[in-house]
Amino acid sequence: MTYYPPVAFSFTVRIAGNAAVVDQGFQEVSGLTAERAMTPLEEGGENRFAHKLPGKVKLPNLVLKRGMMLASSPLFTWCKSVIEGDLGVPIEPKSLSVSLLDAKAKPTMSWSVVEAWPVKWTVDSFGAQKNSIAVESIELAYQRVERKINQMQKANTPGT
Repeated sequence: MTYYPPVAFSFTVRIAGNAAVVDQGFQEVSGLTAERAMTPLEEGGENRFAHKLPGKVKLPNLVLKRGMMLASSPLFTWCKSVIEGDLGVPIEPKSLSVSLLDAKAKPTMSWSVVEAWPVKWTVDSFGAQKNSIAVESIELAYQRVERKINQMQKANTPGT
């Protein structure tokens, strides 16, 4: 069987708790990254090198970009309540799922973004000389990210 890597242009974003709501309107998702920081440890009498010890995991913000929505969506309503709300009301973190889709719109691989909450909402600049749609970006801080491979795809992937 021939293996083809998944394409990066067909994906969905789903907010946990909204099972029926899948937002496919995003043009870009970035920030699915985890990096282990290193802590240098210098040893007395050893001048040739410093030991590198594992440190904390660094997670950038998850960035979701899409054309501006005129109608309110569950994601926008949640972001608005967190960003524009007062701090007297607790922030309600949510988990999100980002899934790459195959040619039949079935998930091949997913990332669960755990305990996310909005930290920034921006609209790209407008310009009379531009020939593009208005794009909004939503940035989410999160606790961790978990990668999951669909079992059917796993069986068809070489080396698994």
